[in-house]
Amino acid sequence: MAISVWEQSTYFGPKDVVIIGCGFVGLWTAYELINKNPKLQITILERGVIPAGASTRNAGFSCFGSVSELMYDVQLMGVSNMLETVKMRYDGLQRIQKVFDNKTIEYDQFGGYELFEEGGAYDIKKLDADIAYLNKILAPALGTPKKNGKYLPIYTNESKQIQKLGFQKINALAYSPFEGQLNSAKLVLALQKEVQTKGVQILFNTEVKKFKSHKKGVTIKTNLEASIETKQLLICTNGFAKKLLPELDVVPARGQVFITAPIPNLKFKGTFHFDEGFYYFRNVGNRLLLGGARNKDFKNEKTTSLETSKLIQKTLEAFMMKRILPKGAKKPKIELRWSGTMGMGKIKKPIIQELQPNVFCAVRMSGMGVAIAPIVAQKAVQLMKH
Repeated sequence: MAISVWEQSTYFGPKDVVIIGCGFVGLWTAYELINKNPKLQITILERGVIPAGASTRNAGFSCFGSVSELMYDVQLMGVSNMLETVKMRYDGLQRIQKVFDNKTIEYDQFGGYELFEEGGAYDIKKLDADIAYLNKILAPALGTPKKNGKYLPIYTNESKQIQKLGFQKINALAYSPFEGQLNSAKLVLALQKEVQTKGVQILFNTEVKKFKSHKKGVTIKTNLEASIETKQLLICTNGFAKKLLPELDVVPARGQVFITAPIPNLKFKGTFHFDEGFYYFRNVGNRLLLGGARNKDFKNEKTTSLETSKLIQKTLEAFMMKRILPKGAKKPKIELRWSGTMGMGKIKKPIIQELQPNVFCAVRMSGMGVAIAPIVAQKAVQLMKH
């Protein structure tokens, strides 16, 4: 496509900041930047017709973190890193609810549950001790609400609820009131509206092929017959980061999901985790949304493909019938199947740094993008000139 002289001086004219990626991190960063300095010329470049990573293709969890997941994170990266990550989640969720009303983004805080089986990877004999430990260290670090001078519990053992919820072969249940669910695409659209109203430009179907840092800023080459000059470049492509930044420790991880037709008398509301979060499900009204199971095929799920696979989908269907729905329940119709691309690494912490003069990145959300993106954005803005 040839560029007109008018387009060259406007859409593709010099910018103060160019952000690659119109998902949660890119949009929240634009939001923070334009609110700090309304005069900034900011453009977001998105290669898809809509954001093509995980922001609008996830399960719609506002993930706070489950007991076994956080205990595993302590082993993986130490207590201080675990606390830092959970603090980002908690603060991020508070930020989302401060900026947007619940109705706009269909936010419901029904709480989050974790399911445990006898003889599984997690020893449920440790559950009460782990809950007590996490409540003790998390509450002061997060600054959660108090009652009568004491912090309210972050996790409780709710195993007595298992029969009521109808689950099969589940022996223990932990609960946290801090997790919620939302319509992730409505949050993306709300953010787009906020930033565009304040003058941020978004160019869809615009793929960055390469960029070059120089004394005055950065030159960006796209799939169009146009290059863009910008003072600063921020890369927020998460699971797709290696395409532009091959040196980073970011591995794509496909998350597969399906949603059923309405299920009469669905017994639960909330978000649910199993097997250290590798399985996750929630209600969407009276429909069941279920995703995960990539630990059944790690090798082939390290992909940016947005197709679904028979192996994972069959595994999820079996989990639905053998664990979630009551024994003898009729198998519901699957209405939609899809996948999204997360960005993982050796540890569960985002990479927020200046890579070259005037070139920054905020990637590797580790499946926590909904919750941590507002805080990742604030940290990215602190690195940049504005």
